[in-house]
Amino acid sequence: MSNPFETPDGTFLVLVNDEGQHSLWPAFVEVPAGWTVALAETDRQTCLAYVEEHWTDMRPLSLVRR
Repeated sequence: MSNPFETPDGTFLVLVNDEGQHSLWPAFVEVPAGWTVALAETDRQTCLAYVEEHWTDMRPLSLVRR
């Protein structure tokens, strides 16, 4: 079985947590607690481009605020 997080032709969401961290998430998997949908279901490449554009500082927000 292949990894659903790496399926090139799958559909994905982009999730964001309270620390501003982003995650590429398979659309068929339930969104885990503590995460919200930042980009609705779309293709993998669009999600990756979104993450690259919007998550430019890898530090958690709590660290940035200090």
